[in-house]
Amino acid sequence: MSANDVFTNAIKRLDTSAKFSNAHAETVSRLRQPKQCLEVHIPVRMDDGSEQVFTGYRCLYDDARGPGKGGIRFHPDVSREEVMALAFWMTIKCAVANIPFGGGKGGVIVDPRKLSKAELERLSRGFMRAISGVVGPETDVPAPDVYTNATIMAWMMDEYSVIAGKRSPAVITGKPVALGGSVGRDDATARGGFYQIQELVKIKHWKPSNLSVAIHGFGNAGQLFAKLASEAGYNVVAVCDSRTGLHNPDGLDVASVIDAKNNTRKLSGDGKEISGEDLLGLDVDILVPASLENTITADNQADVKARVIIELANGPLTNDADDAISKREIITIPDVLANSGGVTVSYFEWTQNRAGYAWTLDQVHDRLQAKMSSEFRSVWELAQDKSIDLRTAAYAIGLNRLAEAHEATGTSEFFANK
Repeated sequence: MSANDVFTNAIKRLDTSAKFSNAHAETVSRLRQPKQCLEVHIPVRMDDGSEQVFTGYRCLYDDARGPGKGGIRFHPDVSREEVMALAFWMTIKCAVANIPFGGGKGGVIVDPRKLSKAELERLSRGFMRAISGVVGPETDVPAPDVYTNATIMAWMMDEYSVIAGKRSPAVITGKPVALGGSVGRDDATARGGFYQIQELVKIKHWKPSNLSVAIHGFGNAGQLFAKLASEAGYNVVAVCDSRTGLHNPDGLDVASVIDAKNNTRKLSGDGKEISGEDLLGLDVDILVPASLENTITADNQADVKARVIIELANGPLTNDADDAISKREIITIPDVLANSGGVTVSYFEWTQNRAGYAWTLDQVHDRLQAKMSSEFRSVWELAQDKSIDLRTAAYAIGLNRLAEAHEATGTSEFFANK
């Protein structure tokens, strides 16, 4: 799928969900395009003395409910259209999570694995200098994403603070705790998704020890979800990264697999080697796509046998695949709900920075669980009431909340009524 299609398909979901929302046509129309999308070019002096110029983007999609919010990814496949799609999803996600943020996203076209640490720092600071005019604690607040981390966020926060002439921790989230980051941010995406699975298990009266789990993508979110699920008694039977996977129908030793991955950068453990494509077709109860967009497509969706899909990644199902899977009555907890734990704890971090007061880990976990459980129940209840899938219900709830903000200043009917 081309980058153009990613954005086109993201916007198509507006039409489906708008039918089940109270959003005015003007709100839906406004959400078809971002408020602004900045393209920048960052010259970086490399270690060998040469200069390379990298292209980056920062998109503020909508800020009716509050400052933009969304990560910055460093990846060779970054494009303007991808960033716009991700910013749109963030707009919906923040509304679904019911936090006072709009949606934003950023990215740089680069393979950071080919850069030295010094080159990576120069690129990170250069990108922040380039976008400093459009981001800020009250305008647009970035965070980590694919191939970025707390250290990169620290460099960017420091660079923005130099430009602003004052220490500005609230400009960015996902920072090291020592520099104003929040405890509990490291596993927030996985933990938020795990809390939602727990809610579904309660609703369905299932027993965790009877449920098998396969995780496609074994980065931060995938690893931490595996850890939480394993500790809670779920049977994690398969995991994979971009190169290979492991499968053990009796259950993997998750702790040892995580240790091996982090120490050797390779998957190894008590399982048989399996490809990522084959993992998607395993007969499991819960499938967790936790890698990149478009993992499950029209071509491979028929292979999926799971009863539940929880999208820890952004956009792992194409529209065609999503339609087909919905017709097969597979429960899909959509990305805008499933992985909203990350942006929720980012909101907690931003709140703590602005208040100058740090919360405890228990406070963060308790507030995250309350938020995830409440919003999952809201989406589930609307889906049951309207006989629609969870994705459509989540988008409808998000649109309703966005509509309240957009329409508070009047619609065509208001201005026509003299």
